[in-house]
Amino acid sequence: MPSAEFLANAAIWSAATVAAYLVARALHRKVHHWALSPLIVAPAILLVAALATKVGYAPYIAGTHWLMLALGPATVAFALPIYEHRSTIRRLWPVLVVGVVVGSGIALASAWGLAAAFGLSDSLALSLLPRSMSMPFALIVAQDVGGVPDLTAVFVVLTAVVGVAIGEILLKWLPLTSALARGSLFGMGAHGAGVAKATEIGGEEGSIAGLVMILSGVVNVLAAPLIVLIIQ
Repeated sequence: MPSAEFLANAAIWSAATVAAYLVARALHRKVHHWALSPLIVAPAILLVAALATKVGYAPYIAGTHWLMLALGPATVAFALPIYEHRSTIRRLWPVLVVGVVVGSGIALASAWGLAAAFGLSDSLALSLLPRSMSMPFALIVAQDVGGVPDLTAVFVVLTAVVGVAIGEILLKWLPLTSALARGSLFGMGAHGAGVAKATEIGGEEGSIAGLVMILSGVVNVLAAPLIVLIIQ
């Protein structure tokens, strides 16, 4: 049975995490810029709090691990907008499937290429490999291929932030006029954060981004054993 100290620590840091996210989200709504994304601001607030109170990573993650477990059910919530736009998705599914397979291949190859270019250790390289998947899928793949899930979580967040920033630039410079193109861009390049951004652009874009994110996660989880064989 958990000690009273552990339960108190869990309650404090869980509340602090939720509060930091709410503050970051409110700030992002007022100053709508990718650099003020909750994915950047909330961890920054928590990092300052942890340094001020001299709390290490291990006690923090032990007390807030339930939030990581909640990512799975949260991802399932994307099924609602997908269902609402099912007719569009049914019409475009061959293009979506091909795009997801090709996009996943490019994401994995680029991650491995970056790791090789910077001379990263095998552990870091394997942790970087699933960076372009949504968090629940990425953690599963990282564990299956021999990476460190905690490091993968960091790489996933960084990919989401950078993906949204680059996606906004590409929308200004490329003639992406269809909901399919805009939604796929964010769903493949920035997973959960990309879905949120695509939803701001339009409901159809958000639905397509959500489907692309989920399909890419499923494809990569199923392909994890093959990935292990290839990299070995």
